[in-house]
Amino acid sequence: MSNNPDDLLYAPSHEWVRKLDENTVEVGISNYAQESLGDVVYVELPEVGSEVTAKEECCAVESVKAASDIYAPVSGEISEVNSELDDEPELLNESPYEKGWMFRIKASDLSELDGLLSAQTYNKQVEE
Repeated sequence: MSNNPDDLLYAPSHEWVRKLDENTVEVGISNYAQESLGDVVYVELPEVGSEVTAKEECCAVESVKAASDIYAPVSGEISEVNSELDDEPELLNESPYEKGWMFRIKASDLSELDGLLSAQTYNKQVEE
């Protein structure tokens, strides 16, 4: 079973979401996603200030095995990116829920969080 924190929400496309304040969320990829990708060698982050739409591609991750698109779990404006990933993309593998966060979104519609999965539901999805 994947080790997915209960206090996060998860997209079916394997991104996790942590609510930071009343309208900002932090996004990364799940432990399952990073294990499936293998050793991450490059992270293409979105531009700060760019607008993203829920369920649409906003950046990408490359590993020794494959490249994978990352989807915005909610709509809004990219308010910050984790620039440490430029020099240390392996943080996605080593610390997917802490140091490996990817970007933060100033959400335009927090009701979109209602469409995400709890850790328990996400765990069931990835176990199938």
